[in-house]
Amino acid sequence: MSGHPLPELGHISAVVCNYNGMAYLERCVCALVAEGDALDEIIVVDNDSTDGSVAWLREHYPSVTILEMGINNGPTEARNAGYRAARNRWVLTLDNDAFVTSGMLGKLVEAAADERKPTVIQPRSVFTTDRGRVHYDGGSLHYAGLICLRNFYRPLAEAGGERIAEVDVAIAVCLLLDTEAVLAIGGYDETYFFWFEDLDLSMRLRRTGHRILSVADAIVLHDEGTAGFSDRDGANYPDRRVYYHSRNRWLYLMRTYRLRTLLLASPGLAIYEVFWLAFALKQGALGSWFSGKWSFMKLLPESLRMNRALSKVATVNDRRLLKGGPLTVTPGAAREGFMQKVVGMLDLLLRGWWAVAGRLPL
Repeated sequence: MSGHPLPELGHISAVVCNYNGMAYLERCVCALVAEGDALDEIIVVDNDSTDGSVAWLREHYPSVTILEMGINNGPTEARNAGYRAARNRWVLTLDNDAFVTSGMLGKLVEAAADERKPTVIQPRSVFTTDRGRVHYDGGSLHYAGLICLRNFYRPLAEAGGERIAEVDVAIAVCLLLDTEAVLAIGGYDETYFFWFEDLDLSMRLRRTGHRILSVADAIVLHDEGTAGFSDRDGANYPDRRVYYHSRNRWLYLMRTYRLRTLLLASPGLAIYEVFWLAFALKQGALGSWFSGKWSFMKLLPESLRMNRALSKVATVNDRRLLKGGPLTVTPGAAREGFMQKVVGMLDLLLRGWWAVAGRLPL
């Protein structure tokens, strides 16, 4: 595969993260190959799949480079390895259940030339099974350690925002990014394994002065994800999601927020934690909640060291980036009238505290 350099960025590599993704991989790789000379190379980073993914790739796409990790340490380590292996600075990175559409890459490349000089550009993700509805469209940073997602589950025809909008959070499903800049700040934090890793990377990028753009008419299709981790319904969270939410949200808070910000945010953080504990109890996953907290506590000294290191190079105060809402919840998690009221009250409480705390001089 010998691509022609795109004028704005030069050659572009594609890096696909794969774990037992045989159900998606053919469509994902086929769509990338269809980009032709727009992509200089395609790398599939495989996290020790057992479903025949690697053998199938070797047989059907011998031009694709396969990077076998030999172990499944999650998408964070796989992505970083793919960025380091890529021969080009700019990389289109995507999960195996993401399918590029015609013209998407060109629109991302066009946005890369924007005067805001972005480090990361993301397409608008829509559901493969419901192409008239937005899944991910970037977002802003909720002070409770969450993402306020733009246009989440909104009909595509009603999705708002500029065609090329600046956002504070990039969702890892599919991104065009400057790997030199991303790796310079440490790449994805490999401790996370899964979940919150893109929120963490986005916060470190934003705090060090980098910009993220979202392109509304650049469309990527997003399928169902990895069984046991991904969740579309929201009503029955897998135990592993409860564990990683319980652990990784606090890893993110302790690694990227100034300690003074954590002190200001603490009432809101406590309110949300009570809600999440009640949710875990309702799901019968109290053990996973406690396991996540115990794992977080063991990583606390390392997290504090990383916090100090970020503070030394940060050029943007985290409080300038943080928002009080709106709280984003998967529709299925609040389909019952009672849960809708609970989520609404939680949102009001979180907004109310940040309306006060955000003005305090600390």
